[in-house]
Amino acid sequence: MPPRALEPAGVALVDKPRGPSSFAVVAQIRRATGARTGHAGTLDPFATGLLLLLSGRTTKLAPCLVGLDKRYVTEIDLTRRTSTGDPEGEVVEFRPPPGEPELHERLERLRGEIELPIPAASAVKIGGERAYKLARRGVEVEMPVRRSTVYALDVIAYTGERVTLDLHVSSGTYVRSIAIALGGHCATLRRTEVGPFSVTDAVRPDAFTAERLLPEADVLRRLEVARAGADLRSSA
Repeated sequence: MPPRALEPAGVALVDKPRGPSSFAVVAQIRRATGARTGHAGTLDPFATGLLLLLSGRTTKLAPCLVGLDKRYVTEIDLTRRTSTGDPEGEVVEFRPPPGEPELHERLERLRGEIELPIPAASAVKIGGERAYKLARRGVEVEMPVRRSTVYALDVIAYTGERVTLDLHVSSGTYVRSIAIALGGHCATLRRTEVGPFSVTDAVRPDAFTAERLLPEADVLRRLEVARAGADLRSSA
């Protein structure tokens, strides 16, 4: 297979719909540009929202983008746990939802530096094999714990059985782990921001054209402004 083209170059802000995998979206953008195409972090098929895709020679910027903070909006069903922590798994337990005071106590424990088990349906390797493949075969394993930071965790809506949260988290945070810690599962999940990039500037995959690529200089400028802001906050 001949090497993929280095042009057009830039970063695509894509609003992934529910259903296709992130890799299917990468392939769709690659077909539209004819250039080599990479990503700066995936979303599960059930999730929607912002994907950063790198085209052409801009794929070299991947190390600058993969560790950025993320912002999500998730609706958590507090009445049932699933095998995957999301709607794609089997229901493993029905439970009465926590009352509002208890819910807020649980949320408070999930702010700041946290350590939670990685979901069994993740891509982390256990004994050389992806955890989600083991989970699909019904193999139960003890999942490792991951440390991450929850900078903000705000309640948008609460019905008693479901709570909608707005989260600002460090890279590598599993929102499904937070849902599991609250006693439920992610019914919906939408990524709204990656570092200084917002889904409001994104386009759906079927509407993407190469003209929507952000030039490398623009990407680097946004990253520099974001770093400067973070330095000011940390020194305040």
